[in-house]
Amino acid sequence: MESPAAHNDVLQLAAQLEGLRLRFSSRDTLLFDGVSLRIPRGQKVLLLGPSGCGKSTLLKVLTGLIPEAIELPVEWELRKPLESGGYVFQDPDAQFCMPYVDEEIAFVLENMGVPRSDMPERIRYYLRRVGLAFEDPHRPISTLSQGQKQRLALASALALEPETLVLDEPTALLDPKGTTEIWEHVRTLGRDKTLLIVEHKIAEIVDFVDRVLVIDQEGSLVADGGPEEVQKNHRSLLDRYGIWHADSWAVHDQQYEVAQLSQKNPANTDLPPLLEIDQLKGFYEDEACINMPEVQVHEGEWITVTGPNGAGKSTLLQALMKLIPTKGMSHWKGEAIKNTEQLASEVGFVFQNPELQFVAQTVYEEVAFTLWQKNISEQQVDSEVQRVLKQFGLTEFEDENPYRLSTGQQRRLSVASALVTDRELLLLDEPTFGQDAGNTFAILEELERYRKAGTSLLMVTHDPEIVRRYATRVWEIEDGELKADYAGERVGEQNTGVGHAV
Repeated sequence: MESPAAHNDVLQLAAQLEGLRLRFSSRDTLLFDGVSLRIPRGQKVLLLGPSGCGKSTLLKVLTGLIPEAIELPVEWELRKPLESGGYVFQDPDAQFCMPYVDEEIAFVLENMGVPRSDMPERIRYYLRRVGLAFEDPHRPISTLSQGQKQRLALASALALEPETLVLDEPTALLDPKGTTEIWEHVRTLGRDKTLLIVEHKIAEIVDFVDRVLVIDQEGSLVADGGPEEVQKNHRSLLDRYGIWHADSWAVHDQQYEVAQLSQKNPANTDLPPLLEIDQLKGFYEDEACINMPEVQVHEGEWITVTGPNGAGKSTLLQALMKLIPTKGMSHWKGEAIKNTEQLASEVGFVFQNPELQFVAQTVYEEVAFTLWQKNISEQQVDSEVQRVLKQFGLTEFEDENPYRLSTGQQRRLSVASALVTDRELLLLDEPTFGQDAGNTFAILEELERYRKAGTSLLMVTHDPEIVRRYATRVWEIEDGELKADYAGERVGEQNTGVGHAV
């Protein structure tokens, strides 16, 4: 018979796993093999690990989504799932049930039995708590930026008034100001709640959590302790698995010997510009969301596009590729740009949401797709595909469906697909979001290699460390307008408005 003390101990646990074993149906090896974990009520837990190690999967097991909603081969000796949890998914689009902002929160309130007359004020309250003070909240979710969608997802979770909050990279796509605001709200609202957090940008929360769990690439729990203890005593472990910590960028600088701005290869301004923009406007639903003045992009430039969420950064890239309606002029190598097809062979595009660009059934085919359009042998195709898969840590997933990858792996695949053939210009929308430190640095160094070879980069980012180390020029976008355009040594000194990411 179980003792009263043991029974009371179980009641004090928010969640428990003993002997977890799990395998994805497309893989032969186990992701988790005997993992055991106890989470006391009220504890704030941060899960760290390399991209694709199973952090999001573990959250789904702890909340019961696996196997109740997502069927996977899984077993355990004992499981006590979390109760009364608000869940913010890694991909906010995956959790929305309704087409409009106010309806998304109203859906939650209706299920909680809130009177309809009370809903408008409650809806505005939760939106304000996450920094979404819309004049009219009855607006299509599809018109929001990805960062605004992340805020809405958190607002919906908070509307549940849950005992537990499960946050899977809730600020990955937010600007630094928004990141700080969200974590301030979480600190306040989650003070008496159990929190399970997966996050790469740890600076804002590492002093808030009680416990840090580190998972390696094979899904094994390799460290478990307080945040200060883990960062101090397991530093070599964090570096080995490419996990972000307080000194990750310092380690990066030593490893890659990042050149000072004055030593960078300057853009080739003696040649005609690759891209010319003149009063270009991009439209969503007949509303101009970006308005660019006369600017030019030259060979070998790395232009970082910065600014707050919803400023129009992604819209700018889409307007340049003619993926949305535009007015005004843009020229590619002196010729007016009329449609997307005109640019497809010379300009690579990486969407903010990687799933929007997948066209194949396997990771291998996704990378090979562009190469197959060329007149080269299958042996050459295979050689290039294998090189790129290795470069981006995707070799073991070559037979996997792209939609079955983690968000971080999907992002690496989208970048790999864009880089598998030489491009004169790359348009990159947050190519490092959702990445661990190791993969972030690998992506950046590969992009720098292309830049030094003459490729021009136009990259949206919120990370000031990337701007300081890699940008040769910065465009600051705010309210759909280009507010600043500076280059040269000013990049390293200017307050770029993107804050500290890690």
